[in-house]
Amino acid sequence: MIEELLMAAAGAAAACAVYAGAAARVVKQYERGVVFRFGRLRDEVRPPGFTMIVPIAERLHKVNMQIVTMPVPAQEGITRDNVTVRVDAVVYFKVVDAADALVAVEDYRFAVSQMSQTSLRSIIGKSDLDDLLSNREKLNQGLELMLDSPAMGWGVAIDRVEIKDVSLPETMKRSMARQAEADRERRARVINADAELQASKKLAEAAGVMSAQPAALQLRLLQTVMAVSAEKNSTLVLPIPVELLRFLERAAPAPAGTEAVTASPEQVAAEPVPPLLGEAYLKGLGDAAEAVEDLTGASVEPSPQADDTPA
Repeated sequence: MIEELLMAAAGAAAACAVYAGAAARVVKQYERGVVFRFGRLRDEVRPPGFTMIVPIAERLHKVNMQIVTMPVPAQEGITRDNVTVRVDAVVYFKVVDAADALVAVEDYRFAVSQMSQTSLRSIIGKSDLDDLLSNREKLNQGLELMLDSPAMGWGVAIDRVEIKDVSLPETMKRSMARQAEADRERRARVINADAELQASKKLAEAAGVMSAQPAALQLRLLQTVMAVSAEKNSTLVLPIPVELLRFLERAAPAPAGTEAVTASPEQVAAEPVPPLLGEAYLKGLGDAAEAVEDLTGASVEPSPQADDTPA
């Protein structure tokens, strides 16, 4: 009798051990357990830790609650300004309702992937090329709103959407490079023209000062000569002002055989009179001419020889 009781107790213990092994479940910290009893969803979601289910009547499904990083394959489309581009992105999402993620949609990962590709093509068609290249934050927000609206019904929340890369055709890249080069050249020309304008204003002011003080022009001439002679050149350049040439032209006598033209008082009054040169400037030019004549000597032309042939 005692042996039968011990055998029954051992059998019951073994049955309890088998039942406990079949009913025991462990839910990890980043998971939630959804229980179906005879195919019907139980209201309660099992939290992380140790839990028990009915082995035959119930089934436990574990749902990962971590943020999932899903790359979106590159989508080719035509922008609003008729440019063909290829755009790829990445989507960050997580499950916020484990029961809806299992019941409301067959495969929430595949659903989010297909919705991301469709929304990305729609964003490409609604945007310009400049927005895709420089205004990605606004496009990311718009893409996130397009994905978040249907995903909430699946128990999924879109955490973030990022456009990774925009691939352009080679012809478009060359056109953009030429455009940037032309824009930089335009700005360089504008800067050079502005510099020339400022320099011309300063030169005009300097010319006004020199015209008021003729000695300033002579000092500037001496500075130029010193700058040229500092280079140890064998040739010395002495610039002759145009006013001096005009003065010499007026002082030269008229050639023989030409009739003198007498100007009327009205013409003389209307003709502009050249500014008078400074005495120091004329004296300096005269000294320079005498020095050059002393160095070179007077030019002597050979006299024609008498013809010895008898007449």
